Amino acid sequence: MTEAPPLLGQGFHWQDLRPGQRFRSFRRTVTEADLIGFVTLTGMQEPLFVDATLAGALGPRPVPAALTHALIEGMVLAGMAHGTGLALLETHIQARAPVRVGDTIGAEVVVASVRPTASGNRGVVVSAITVRNQRDEVVMDYTVTRLLAGRSEPAA
Repeated sequence: MTEAPPLLGQGFHWQDLRPGQRFRSFRRTVTEADLIGFVTLTGMQEPLFVDATLAGALGPRPVPAALTHALIEGMVLAGMAHGTGLALLETHIQARAPVRVGDTIGAEVVVASVRPTASGNRGVVVSAITVRNQRDEVVMDYTVTRLLAGRSEPAA
């Protein structure tokens, strides 16, 4: 029986990561559709987010920090933990500056720590994530702790 080729898009197993490793995500422009879809789905019908005539303290068309976090997490998961992520254990988010419709965001990920669990071929991975806009301004940073699967043992 021949060995199956590697799976495209497969995330990292915990054994593949080391403290200090750095990655960066693709960038993505936040659209009006993103904003409206998110506030509709979550019920965040705050006038600041749904009334385009308002230009409050955050300027015109700000998006919820939770949307910024969700967009970045989608990009990070797709590249780092797709198919290997088992659980989000903890996250600490700091919004640093507003993100608005039309901004383009991307992230840098730094692996802070990696440790195996006591059983189950799993590992706990802590990452520090910095989100920047198209002007290279930090708009959010957060730490996230995830449970990742280990590599399968080769068949004997």
